[in-house]
Amino acid sequence: MIAQSSHTNIDKVNSADTFLPPVEKPKTLLMKLVYYFMRRQFGKVMSPLTVHSARLPNAFGLFYTKVSRLDKKMVLPEETALLIRHQVARINVCLFCMDANRYYMIQKSMNTAKFDAIEDYRTSPLFSDAERAALDYVTELTKNKRGDPDLFACMAKYYSEREICEIVWLVASEHLYNMTNIGLNIHSDMLCDITVKKN
Repeated sequence: MIAQSSHTNIDKVNSADTFLPPVEKPKTLLMKLVYYFMRRQFGKVMSPLTVHSARLPNAFGLFYTKVSRLDKKMVLPEETALLIRHQVARINVCLFCMDANRYYMIQKSMNTAKFDAIEDYRTSPLFSDAERAALDYVTELTKNKRGDPDLFACMAKYYSEREICEIVWLVASEHLYNMTNIGLNIHSDMLCDITVKKN
């Protein structure tokens, strides 16, 4: 049962606010350390942490960090993986994830022109046939929550069985991030702007 004070906070939420107020002072030592190091790196603590993870046992937050660690075990090119994550976030309109994906692409010195052209991936010369096939499948899977057999067959011409499973993993795990943020009305933390200001 939600306490009356919490009801008051939730009742005052507008479209620009997160549905729950940020937790400014976390209770656990681990979370206090995470806040400290995140402030040192970005000058602020990211909203998914303050709104969501700080309210849950540490195991939940650790699960989210495990996703990025598992991504490092993939054989797919890192740029392809980020493009897939961005396409899913873009379709789901997760503003935080869209900005975060762009931030990581900039940090890795990847092709931001390709990133900016993703809406036109089917016709843009920046994308390979393999990337188009993967993005076609990912787009259908994200929009309609089904795997199209023809799009799958096209994608399978370019990717191994392991890579196909990694593509599906990227879609599924990106939904984990997206739905957390959308469900709590978490918007962009302007990571790219923070990076520009620091430089």
